[in-house]
Amino acid sequence: MPKNLWNDADANGLSELNILAYRSRLLAADRSVCNIYGGNTSVKSLERDHVGRDMRVLWVKGSGNDLAAATSKDFAGLRLEEMTPLMQRADMSDEEMVAYLSRCIFEPNRPRQSIETLLHAFTPATHVDHTHPDAIIALACAKRGIEAAREVFGDDMVWVDYIRPGFLLSKQIGELLRANPQAKLVVMGKHGLITWAEDARSCYNATIATIQRAETALSEANKRSFGILPASRTVEQDTTNAQRAAVAAQVLPTLRGAISNSRKNVLVFDDADDVLGFVNHPEAAELSQEGAACPDHLVHTKRVPLFVDWDGVNVDALKTSLRDGVKRYQDEYVAYFKRNVADDATKMYDSSPRVILVRGLGMFNSGKDAQAADVSRQLYHRAIAVMDLCQRIDDFASLTEQESFNIEYWPLELYKLTLRPPDRELAGRVALVTGAASGIGRAIAHRLASEGAHVVIADLNADGANSVAAEIVKTHGANRAVGIACNVMKEDDIVAAFQSAARAYGGVDIVVNNAGIATSNPIENTTLAEWQKNMDILATGYFLVAREAFRQLKQQARGGSLIFICSKNSVAAGKNASAYSAAKAAELHLARCLAEEGGAHGIRVNSVLPDAVLQGSAIWNSSWREQRAASYGIKPEELDEFYRARTTLKVNVFPDDIAEATLFFASDRALKTTGAMITVDGGVAAAYAR
Repeated sequence: MPKNLWNDADANGLSELNILAYRSRLLAADRSVCNIYGGNTSVKSLERDHVGRDMRVLWVKGSGNDLAAATSKDFAGLRLEEMTPLMQRADMSDEEMVAYLSRCIFEPNRPRQSIETLLHAFTPATHVDHTHPDAIIALACAKRGIEAAREVFGDDMVWVDYIRPGFLLSKQIGELLRANPQAKLVVMGKHGLITWAEDARSCYNATIATIQRAETALSEANKRSFGILPASRTVEQDTTNAQRAAVAAQVLPTLRGAISNSRKNVLVFDDADDVLGFVNHPEAAELSQEGAACPDHLVHTKRVPLFVDWDGVNVDALKTSLRDGVKRYQDEYVAYFKRNVADDATKMYDSSPRVILVRGLGMFNSGKDAQAADVSRQLYHRAIAVMDLCQRIDDFASLTEQESFNIEYWPLELYKLTLRPPDRELAGRVALVTGAASGIGRAIAHRLASEGAHVVIADLNADGANSVAAEIVKTHGANRAVGIACNVMKEDDIVAAFQSAARAYGGVDIVVNNAGIATSNPIENTTLAEWQKNMDILATGYFLVAREAFRQLKQQARGGSLIFICSKNSVAAGKNASAYSAAKAAELHLARCLAEEGGAHGIRVNSVLPDAVLQGSAIWNSSWREQRAASYGIKPEELDEFYRARTTLKVNVFPDDIAEATLFFASDRALKTTGAMITVDGGVAAAYAR
């Protein structure tokens, strides 16, 4: 039951536009009231234009904005007196409407107006809310929808049968409201709710009260329910949660590989109570194929999910079912597209499912990035709630297949896609970087993220890893990076790191072996412990990471890129650094060996060989600096100049330089390069490739 969150202290003194933003945020604070990116709100206010003329202006949510984060800048302003005469028109195409509205703009440099702008313009009230509440859509999607809604709202309601948003729907609503001045709300068949008032608070109150009225009526009915809201968890349920998470980590790379045949996808897993209640319900397989719960969901969830049965025991069988199910879904989607497309110029979207439901396990959601996958996840939670509420009173009925297609491939939606910036170079890809809490690893993580990759920051320093992940999230958005504690000398830590990558994003595409240490001693002073530590971290650690990377990349069956951050010392002798140099040479040769093994699977393995990267390095801030300076007979503070002077190019090398070389190997620019190395050392003749 949504709560009324209005607070006069917060609202008092706000301008009409700011109070509209405040009202919008309150509505979207509860996703059962307003879906993510869904709904639109408006206010009609008296404004003065740039030459001093007073005029009525409609402020309406801009296209693509989420009301939960609304500010005054997120609303388009249009001259109302230029829109209301459009009610006299008999018809108007979407293209004509958009072109017309673009000439009604009151204030430039604001977002594009919503496609439902005329709905707000034609509704004769100062404040208007259009939302997609679960309880209202449950009524609107009932097979006897108008009768069910009338039982709840009586003559307070005006009902509108489903038609796609645009001019005709707006005109129809405007005419019905003028013909029924007693009406307090509009229920839009299979779509949503419209409420209104003359002040912001009353409008908000009307929306919340209407939804509460519907929820109360639905709570008193109980024809069929999924039973999705247990009072509390038990210890046994918590244990089962851990088991489900483990199974999800095992199957996610298989699923990610199966759905990534035409583009890279990021995946998320969800086994919340409502999801489990739904997927385990006897009617779920059939009901899930009825169609979307709301037109606004379609772009993010597709018309139907993939539903997969599982016995809850055989994980290998589940992997096979997922692969087969995805292939079947893709074939069916192609057939669906061909059945319904009218324009040969329309390009088909990615044919893979956005929502994958597995009986006994939960829900997987896919998207071109983590945010898109999470939007799909959130919206299917709403779909489950709608179907559950609807089943209490009647059978659930969605849009027809053609109606769904017309929303999914709506020219206005296709046009919005052209306005998006192009995908960055590593869009949809997942990178795991070891030793990424500082220095070279940190720079690599940031550089890969800047090109669109999602990054798993793995480091022995857990706090440092989380800090770098937080930096990336702050710069590039929610869920773009995660930090994990990882000791590359421990097999269990490496396995857990890749499982974390699978649970966070579905798998990996890029693995950067970077974790390291450095020690310096003459050979006679090099202890067995020192020798072994170098080998354990630099050689064995790289082996363990590469082995697990191969396992996951082969499971995905979509190729991938491994990059080893070696050293100039891999190919050039290092005085008083035999343990370090020998281990680095082992890294380089391991990479070359793995390039041979990975080729048949599209797995490229390449190496970057830095030298003297002092900036921001945990290694160079340790005793290594003093040891190397002593080897050259100079002071530690003289090392930067010493290394610069010895290079052919007379330059110092920085972490960002190594990150740039790593990006090249990670990207499709190096798609036909494997077993190679790039030396980034400013030019050290002894390390020239031979």
